[in-house]
Amino acid sequence: MPMSIVVGAQWGDEGKGRFVDWLAQDCEIVARFSGGDNAGHTIALGDEVYKMHLIPSGILNPGTVAVMGNGMVINPVSMLSEMERLRSQGVEISPENLIVSDRAHIITPAHIALDKLKEYQRGDESIGTTLKGIGPAYLDKVGRSGLRVSMMTDVEEFAEDLTEKLAQANAILEAASQPLIDVEVAVAEYVDAAQQLRPYIQDTVAYFAGRLHEGARVVCEGAQGSLLDVDFGSYPFVTSSNPTAGGAITGLGVGPTHVSQVLGVAKAFNTRVGGGPMPTELDGELGDRLRGTGEQFWDEFGTTTGRKRRCGWLDAVILRYSAAINGFTHLALTKLDILSGFEELKIAVAYEIDGQRVEYPPSTNTDLAKAVPIYETMPGWQEDVSGARTPDDLPQAAKDYIQRISELCDVPVLAVGVGPERSQVVAF
Repeated sequence: MPMSIVVGAQWGDEGKGRFVDWLAQDCEIVARFSGGDNAGHTIALGDEVYKMHLIPSGILNPGTVAVMGNGMVINPVSMLSEMERLRSQGVEISPENLIVSDRAHIITPAHIALDKLKEYQRGDESIGTTLKGIGPAYLDKVGRSGLRVSMMTDVEEFAEDLTEKLAQANAILEAASQPLIDVEVAVAEYVDAAQQLRPYIQDTVAYFAGRLHEGARVVCEGAQGSLLDVDFGSYPFVTSSNPTAGGAITGLGVGPTHVSQVLGVAKAFNTRVGGGPMPTELDGELGDRLRGTGEQFWDEFGTTTGRKRRCGWLDAVILRYSAAINGFTHLALTKLDILSGFEELKIAVAYEIDGQRVEYPPSTNTDLAKAVPIYETMPGWQEDVSGARTPDDLPQAAKDYIQRISELCDVPVLAVGVGPERSQVVAF
């Protein structure tokens, strides 16, 4: 059973990319199974910072094949731009180490325009999408009217289908008195992208069947987080796919019997971007301290959107729920170093809702908005932990904090990040 699934245990932005990169050093394949360029995975290697939105984080490891699975929605123009940026940083990218599923769906300019229109029409009730066209692309997919990556292998037919989609979108935009898409320019740009990406397109079901039969080790890379899952997240403030462990199975076309590990990645505190309730959110000085100033790339500002993240104490209710719906075998914590210097730390161990203690988050935002965290307070530590590389290097208070998180979720902690660099990991 050679597959490890890496998923976010909170509302996204947990630092999954750095643990995918960490695991990828001992595997042959890293595969993204959901989402699109609404994701933002940042990895620091020495003085170089790499930001991936579409391409799997494993591309940074020589000898590792990066696969973009059928569960993704892909903007081919954005993908080409990302490939060129990574190449400019010295990353080798070719059809030998990057494969795109022919069953993945394409994000078009129509999806992006309609995404913006929908958020505009929601007004004060907007859900805070990244405006990348993700939702409309998945809507077309389940509505059986989407464009698949396989269509890009026949450029003439692809151009005709895309032209029709853009014309349909323009009719909607015109009725809403919104700017129209320049169809000729957009089609030319997408056709050029299709011609460049054709060598990368494969039947990934057949690819995985063969490689798994050979015993290849695979890391499945999720995007977003469990609380953004369209079924299990804080609906409707969710993404349009399943970034949970089950999504890896359907998003790659492999069977669950291949899975040996499900690694849940969580920050040592909580963050959230966009709308929706967040019971442990902190305002004022404490929230600002957790967020940072935005001057460093690892501060709490979105990789994709640049938006400030909402910050708060760790919510073990959320982690317990994520462990249940994903079947975590292990946890990995990030940003433990940010907590150095706090006199005390708080963990929400349960909620009180309408006078009742609850151990799992409610299914409705109405109830979640009423949730009052029941906190457990633990002593903090003053030491700088960024140089720690073994558990013995950590202060006892930090080890106690990690152990308490493990107990509250009933999941062992595999590793802890103590800084943004690849090497700044403490393995347990």
